[in-house]
Amino acid sequence: MPLPTVPAQTGAAPLLAGGTQGAAALRPLTAVVADALEEGAARRCGPLPGGGPRRLAEVVGGVLRGGVLPEHGTGEREALSSLVRMVAQGAADPADPLCAAHLHCPPLAVAAAADLAASALNPSLDSWDQAPAASELEARTCAGLARLVYGERGAAPDALVTTGGTESNQLGLLLARERLGPDVRVVCGDSAHHSVRRAAWLLGLREPLLVPTPGGVLRAEALRGVLGAGRPCGGVLVVATAGTTDTGAIDPLDELADVAAEFGARLHVDAAYGGMLLFSRALRGRLAGLERAHSVTLDLHKLGWQPVAAGLFAVPDGGDLAPLDHRADYLNAGDDSDAGLPDLLGRSLRTTRRPDVLKIAVTLRALGRSGMAALVERTCAVARELAELVADDPALELFGMPELSTVLFRPVGADGEAVASVRRRLLADGRAVLGRARVAAPGGDGPEGTGLGHQGRSSGGDLPSGLWLKATLLNPYARRADLEALLKLVRDAVPSAPPPGPGRPDPYSPPTGGDTGTVTAAAHGAARTSSTGSTGSTGSTSGTSGTDGTADVRGSRKASTGTPGTARRPRS
Repeated sequence: MPLPTVPAQTGAAPLLAGGTQGAAALRPLTAVVADALEEGAARRCGPLPGGGPRRLAEVVGGVLRGGVLPEHGTGEREALSSLVRMVAQGAADPADPLCAAHLHCPPLAVAAAADLAASALNPSLDSWDQAPAASELEARTCAGLARLVYGERGAAPDALVTTGGTESNQLGLLLARERLGPDVRVVCGDSAHHSVRRAAWLLGLREPLLVPTPGGVLRAEALRGVLGAGRPCGGVLVVATAGTTDTGAIDPLDELADVAAEFGARLHVDAAYGGMLLFSRALRGRLAGLERAHSVTLDLHKLGWQPVAAGLFAVPDGGDLAPLDHRADYLNAGDDSDAGLPDLLGRSLRTTRRPDVLKIAVTLRALGRSGMAALVERTCAVARELAELVADDPALELFGMPELSTVLFRPVGADGEAVASVRRRLLADGRAVLGRARVAAPGGDGPEGTGLGHQGRSSGGDLPSGLWLKATLLNPYARRADLEALLKLVRDAVPSAPPPGPGRPDPYSPPTGGDTGTVTAAAHGAARTSSTGSTGSTGSTSGTSGTDGTADVRGSRKASTGTPGTARRPRS
């Protein structure tokens, strides 16, 4: 019986990305993608599109007006061009210095290029015969990064590639349960990542015991008080954090390791955010004690500038991972393992796994430790410069000097409603993307000239608790002009009327009336040029339509001017 003919797709059969002909098939298509990315970014001309969720839904619906599965395809080039351009135009772009809400990094071009190769080759790391070279690369890269964490302290350090902090934290709790039994009690600060509580729930453990963390830092004396009171019954897993999501604070890891050892507790450190300080010999001292943890979470899609996902779960001895061993005859038959085929199934809770290690390995080889350190140090310096600008601005209030790259601030006298309103106004306008954090104030002063106390205690005195704007800076190329532009946008967005309530409009609605026109590069601190490492088009923000017939999603934005304030430091 003859094979059916390959269905035509706008005159040509769809080509495969792999094999000897794959590169030739990819070259013209990657050019289409690059053009669509460039055009989409130029149309957006800012950190995100204006108009809010409903406006974006209308735009996406317009592009997909023929349905997501048309009877007859539009062809590779049209599909790539229209959809990639639409997503780029409607993206929150972390490469824009004014996009600073989350731990959402701008990936390095070299890492994104490596990710293309991973997609084209499509190895799956659940058996050696699907990923011969990729599995060996993963083993060597994981061991090397685990040694960066544990140094000579670990017997044979190893790590697993994960999807990020949530999966890595789950693994930390899982290994503790397998080692200490099902009655293990998780003890963590109330500033710990939400994934710790979720992991306990997923694993059938009791609700974690939360220790109060004034200022967002888990203190050794507070942990000792909880453990000494005999409240946890059975084995204990202490979870510390090196870089909290809200403030970027680093727990005093060495002191917490002492307390954990004193009470025979296991220690897991969530260093998803701050762990990449390990690259920097100048900054890695802030992680003192990390090497004493029984397990460590790391993320290179935060301060490692990798495309999502690029997480790691590190342990001081590869033998600690034995509880994850699993057998499926079609993937790791016993006789195959006896014959020398590597067993990959125990290196993840997942079965099918893409080779996320490739982009990591390429980046490490391209930049080296010194290159990665330079990016980390530059990013932390950018955050400190923003904090100093806030501290010198009489219209703004600073929570404390940053230990990583997170800066909390707010307009002077603003309550929670006003802070939330400022954030939503900027989002609606497409001018800036800032996060929000509700935290209690820290106490105590740091060493002279640093603003930081021991292990991340920031100066803030009796600053009131409440809601703060959060700038999470991950663009190492942001300039002072970008930071000044961000603060000006915040000052200008402070509502002159009471915040929205019953019968009053939500400031997230797009502006109407006289504040329309075009935006210039100056309105974003000239951020369209050197802050991304290359020169790009500023474009126009009038409500035009694209060549594909879709409406421009940027909305109308107008540059405004003003004079930065001077001389205001955090209260003490």
